Amino acid sequence: MDGVPDGVPRVPEQRRSDSTPERPAEPVTLRFSVLGPVRAWRGEEQVATGSPQQRALLGALLLREGRTATAAELIDALWGEEPPSQALAAVRTYASRLRKVLDPGGTGAVLVSESGGYAVRGLAEDALDLTVAQDLATEAEKARSGGDLCHARDTLRRALALWDGETLAAVPGPYAEAQRVRLEEWRLQLLESRLDMDLEQGCHAEAVSELTALTAAHPLRERLRELLMLALYRSGRQAEALAVYADTRRLLADELGVDPRPGLSELQQRILQADPGLAEPSSPAPEPAAVPVRPAQLPATVPDFTGRSAFVRELGDILASAEGRVMAVSALAGIGGVGKTTLAVHVAHQARTAFPDGQLYVDLQGAGARAAEPETVLGSFLRALGTADSAIPDSLEERAALYRSVLAGRRVLVLLDNARDAAQVRPLLPGTDGCAALVTSRTRMVDLAGAHLIDLDVMSPDEALALFTKIVGEERVASERKAALDVVAACGFLPLAIRIAASRLAARRTWTVSVLAAKLADERRRLDELQAGDLAVKATFELGYGQLEPAQARAFRLLGLADGPDISLAAAAAVLDLPAEDTEDLLESLVDTSLLESAAPGRYRFHDLVRLYARACAERDELPPSERGSALSRLLDFYLASAAGVYAIERPGDRLVDHLEPTSYPGLRFDDRHVAQDWLYAEAICLLACVRQSAGRPETLPRAIDMLWAAHDLSESGANSKEYEATAQALVGAARSHGLGRAEARALMTLVNVHHVSGRFERAEEEAERAIRLAQEADDLLPVCWARNARGIIALYQNRHTDGEEHLSRAIEHFRALGDRPGEAAALCNLSRIHLATGRTQSAVALAEEGIDIYDGMGNSMRGANARYALGLALTQSGELGNAAARLQEALEVFRDSRQRLWEGMSLFRLAEVDLAARRAARAAANAEMALTVLRGIGGEWRRGNVLTVLGRALSGIGQTGRAQVCWQEAAGIYEELGSPEAAEVRALLSPVQAA
Repeated sequence: MDGVPDGVPRVPEQRRSDSTPERPAEPVTLRFSVLGPVRAWRGEEQVATGSPQQRALLGALLLREGRTATAAELIDALWGEEPPSQALAAVRTYASRLRKVLDPGGTGAVLVSESGGYAVRGLAEDALDLTVAQDLATEAEKARSGGDLCHARDTLRRALALWDGETLAAVPGPYAEAQRVRLEEWRLQLLESRLDMDLEQGCHAEAVSELTALTAAHPLRERLRELLMLALYRSGRQAEALAVYADTRRLLADELGVDPRPGLSELQQRILQADPGLAEPSSPAPEPAAVPVRPAQLPATVPDFTGRSAFVRELGDILASAEGRVMAVSALAGIGGVGKTTLAVHVAHQARTAFPDGQLYVDLQGAGARAAEPETVLGSFLRALGTADSAIPDSLEERAALYRSVLAGRRVLVLLDNARDAAQVRPLLPGTDGCAALVTSRTRMVDLAGAHLIDLDVMSPDEALALFTKIVGEERVASERKAALDVVAACGFLPLAIRIAASRLAARRTWTVSVLAAKLADERRRLDELQAGDLAVKATFELGYGQLEPAQARAFRLLGLADGPDISLAAAAAVLDLPAEDTEDLLESLVDTSLLESAAPGRYRFHDLVRLYARACAERDELPPSERGSALSRLLDFYLASAAGVYAIERPGDRLVDHLEPTSYPGLRFDDRHVAQDWLYAEAICLLACVRQSAGRPETLPRAIDMLWAAHDLSESGANSKEYEATAQALVGAARSHGLGRAEARALMTLVNVHHVSGRFERAEEEAERAIRLAQEADDLLPVCWARNARGIIALYQNRHTDGEEHLSRAIEHFRALGDRPGEAAALCNLSRIHLATGRTQSAVALAEEGIDIYDGMGNSMRGANARYALGLALTQSGELGNAAARLQEALEVFRDSRQRLWEGMSLFRLAEVDLAARRAARAAANAEMALTVLRGIGGEWRRGNVLTVLGRALSGIGQTGRAQVCWQEAAGIYEELGSPEAAEVRALLSPVQAA
């Protein structure tokens, strides 16, 4: 990215000619803009800059970098080859007027007259928007060269945001026109650079919409087309990417009679060949690890040491810093079996040349029942350093002092393995410049002053597979790679577990990798399978568990019962039935022992195998079944009460919360809607895991189903849609197997919503019909209301308008019987769409407006957005396109703010339809592209087909017919696979050859 193209003036500083004496500059607060209309401000007050010619004069002077422009140059700039007869007088008049408004004090310090010309002087460095943009562009280039793409992108966005419409807008004259062209070219270069970095950072799907609009606005700019092709390809839309090339080639031939430039043609070939280099941006190769070395007193490093390259480099750098400076101390912490000792020994071997005076090692046995005493260790160290037994004192203090004296002037590395705590370690530290200590422990030594703390986590999947392969052999793993990945995943990527599993397999030539994977698939047997010889994962965990205090041990066992990847502090307090402060103290103490991990502030998690061990401890008669059940019941109550609070604050007046199962344990209280939404989406995976776990017990199943219903926003989130659907299916099956008709009806309603969102309307209809029957038998009216409402909108989609109107009319009656005004409004808005589909436009508008009145009266903004969406559809069909767009835009903003991705995408789709009706094809294409991006992963294929159809129409309207054909082909395929009647309509849009 170049800072400024040739010919674009920079304005970084203001200069005065040598012939003019310096005068003290008056303090000014003037600001100017040329990246848009030529404007001036004094402080926050805008200053009148006069007629177009007067603004042209000001613009010309601002772009001269403080240099003097002669009268002749200014005349040429304003009028070119045909100036008026009084041009010189006019220039002087314009200058005089500008001086009065820019410098009302008459100091002459801003607009200066000299040598028969004029100059603008005495401005601050950031007084001109162009100067600021140039500086930001330079900063972005430096950041990009330095590899900081995030900062570079953000800086370019700030630079591009300085443009306010067309550069030098409405300014006449040839000079302004030339500068306008150059600055617009520069703006496009900056924009291309920013988009290029967007793609480098994986934002290809989001870039498609912007690039579609830009290529429509600048159809002959090949770099934009190239970026669009790459963005489409990386978004999985290869056919559209190739269609962009075909459109570009045809356009260039028709308009200019030339072929695309080589870069564009090369990209087309790489796409055709599915070049792997196009899939993701390349990343720099890692630095090579240092050459391993072998100090004298260290245990041998394992020959199959694998991975951990980042930690090896980090620890190596710390140890290297000790030479000639200060003592370096690094403390590695992590759960048993994570590879602390292996890593420390490996790093110590590599550091031999930095510590030529020796390397000491001791196993402090801190995880055992009897940890090594520091004075005993010091005696051993002193003997290893050449001290005679008779010279070794008795007390700990004297031995530590002698130890430090012996090490004075030496460069020695001390490896203190398996330490209990900082108190055991402190006397063993060398304390001498040039020496270093490596400490490993299951406890985080936050109280070891000056130590560089490192928390060692499990291996990455690639590192874990590499370790497994080294032990088992390449040939056996290569033929069963998936099974090998299953094995290392079952081991939780824990090095000790992987080593045990691999060693067992290596010793049994008749086993396949699949046999081992099957054995480890059973969670209840997994820990028993992970033992070989004197190595056992369970035994490693037992050492740490045996050192816990009773309260810690209880917390460890109870927390192990909860499913889910992690747990929040508030949820953990519910499980333990303790105040949050006491819970935090307990959990942090478990973190310090490395039996629990701090996933983020206020969140905790177990390693998978540690969780299995904790659960086994809870179930082996250490906790009675009643206490285990109570803990999980409190967790379910906490989630249900909190989810109900989120639902209530998002949907004021909605009666669902009044019909949920009662809870005994309180949830969180929310005063802010955004905070409530943040909680719901942050807890989504854990909440759904708790629901699934509760499905196995009849006493908790109804509450689990109600929690899923209260959290149904997750079904439309995209990120949680699949997990939500699987959970809903499981709950329906559980309720049916237990013969709980009322619970099954409610579970079916969650499933109806899932199928509706996914476009599976026939299945949604079947489930809704069964839900009505079961709910009526159980005298549970709320599911009946919502099932009727769902059947009404499904009938609309299937063009069964009479059935739809009947269902919705009955839903309205039921909602009114319950006094559920928001539910009534929802059914009214859906009935509006039935009226719209049957040609009753005016009544459709009236019904939607009635729904809006109900929602607005209750302060229910999110549901009010649904009503505005329905009104926008009705207004579109009635031809009131401006009002329709306004209502849909209002709905869109609320949906975005409420994280309703499905309805955000559908609002963008409807805005695209309005744009098409208003003949704004480029804007329609941009909105349709954004709709595709937002709906990625949600909404189902039927809705995707609808958006693709509209996108095709928009692309055709801006001349990108190749891409339009690809979109229609894909839409037709979707409709035909679904058996939807829209297929024939889309096929009619295709060219005769393609349609055939």
